[in-house]
Amino acid sequence: MAAAGPAPRRVGFVGAGRMAGAIAQGLIRAGKVEAQHILASAPTDRNLCHFQALGCRTTHSNQEVLQSCLLVIFATKPHVLPAVLAEVAPVVTTEHILVSVAAGVSLSTLEELLPPNTRVLRVLPNLPCVVQEGAIVMARGRHVGSSETKLLQHLLEACGRCEEVPEAYVDIHTGLSGSGVAFVCAFSEALAEGAVKMGMPSSLAHRIAAQTLLGTAKMLLHEGQHPAQLRSDVCTPGGTTIYGLHALEQGGLRAATMSAVEAATCRAKELSRKIHLGLQSHTGPNCCSSWLPPNSLWR
Repeated sequence: MAAAGPAPRRVGFVGAGRMAGAIAQGLIRAGKVEAQHILASAPTDRNLCHFQALGCRTTHSNQEVLQSCLLVIFATKPHVLPAVLAEVAPVVTTEHILVSVAAGVSLSTLEELLPPNTRVLRVLPNLPCVVQEGAIVMARGRHVGSSETKLLQHLLEACGRCEEVPEAYVDIHTGLSGSGVAFVCAFSEALAEGAVKMGMPSSLAHRIAAQTLLGTAKMLLHEGQHPAQLRSDVCTPGGTTIYGLHALEQGGLRAATMSAVEAATCRAKELSRKIHLGLQSHTGPNCCSSWLPPNSLWR
């Protein structure tokens, strides 16, 4: 990747939940931003404790974050983001780079809620960012140039693999990688339980299954092979692997997995539409709480 230039001296977080903490931890561990140059805000001390343990500064004032940092990551729930943006709008300048990780809130909506010409990007991380092995996509707003995009990509690579994509791919990423974590866990569990069925202790089987997934993923990424090629390399005529693959095909694994990604993507698109409609028709600090699904993962 082309040089991104120096990392910003200070990075702010509005919202201090698990994903915000994972990103901050990645930045610190990679040496891209010093802990004392990270400022996080949250309404209560509960989530701020993690940032304090990392050595970061904390506050209850969202405006203070904007006044102290030019690169600010908004890691709030979607239903509170409009009120948060309205609160900080008076201190937003054209020098700021504002990054939203709120699922379902489009770039056009973000730009409507902020002053004209504000530089805004959307980022969608997934849970493995917690261990700095995330799959992250980002989409840029109308007023963001390549230098800001490269800078953010340089920072987020501390948390895993980061790719710039058209905004239309963000919901697909939800189905592939956000929900994909659960799909992979289901496969890992089934893989291990197959070994348990054949007599292997459960704890050992689950460790080996997870390591098998890790090793396979590293081979695919590091060697740049198509999965079909690596799969073919493992198979020998009349051997164990081709017999096992035949059983998977009989069970419809490939079609079921494709359908799972499709279903999760369609649901992400549906929720995004609901959020967009809710932002258009509601105002106030709880503007979206009435139209998010009960017990939504986006709350």
